[in-house]
Amino acid sequence: MAAPRPTRLFHITAIANLPAICVAGALLSKNSGAVAGINYQNIAHAGAQGARAARAVPDPPGGSVHDFVPFYFAPRSPMLYAINGGRVAGCPWRQADIVHFETTVQRVVGLGRPFVFYDRNATLAFSTPFTDLAQLDTAVAWDLLTEAPQLDGFCQYWQSRAAEPRYADRMERRQAEFLVKTSAPLACMTRLGVIDSTRQAQVRLMLAQASVALRVDVMPSWYF
Repeated sequence: MAAPRPTRLFHITAIANLPAICVAGALLSKNSGAVAGINYQNIAHAGAQGARAARAVPDPPGGSVHDFVPFYFAPRSPMLYAINGGRVAGCPWRQADIVHFETTVQRVVGLGRPFVFYDRNATLAFSTPFTDLAQLDTAVAWDLLTEAPQLDGFCQYWQSRAAEPRYADRMERRQAEFLVKTSAPLACMTRLGVIDSTRQAQVRLMLAQASVALRVDVMPSWYF
């Protein structure tokens, strides 16, 4: 199944990280943020972060997963579900505290940013990396990501079902990733999505204070 065009990408972070992101003018990779001395509020599993720090990506573009800004191909991710359920150690946030950055593969590539993408969660040892955009249609499980019932164009369900071969690894495939090396400039974002009007007002104020012109939409279909 062919990938939707434009091919949307989503990155989640704590709203509390927005001021630092605005100062940087970009989403920064884990390693780039550390070099810049930015202490981002964590929303990730510690064990997974260790695996990502050690996982090398093909060269070119080279480096480790932590040298890249990660994006999912769909919102309402299993990671957000874990955050909202309080299952990420050391993360005090819940889904209302999370903002989605939206962009597209085409915008990122148009800026000449080096990239690599995976057919499932990049943390997994058996995930496969790709650097040729011609493989995007076949590498990512678009049939699973976009089947009915949909919320904003993406399947409402992502849970794996061991008893059904079609869905045996659906959660892993839902977490397919598009990784952008070093940074993803705010200039290539299409908009930000938040859970409700209260957070919309909060995020709009943060952006205005930083003189960042980005659209902020209330997108309940991106949340649980």
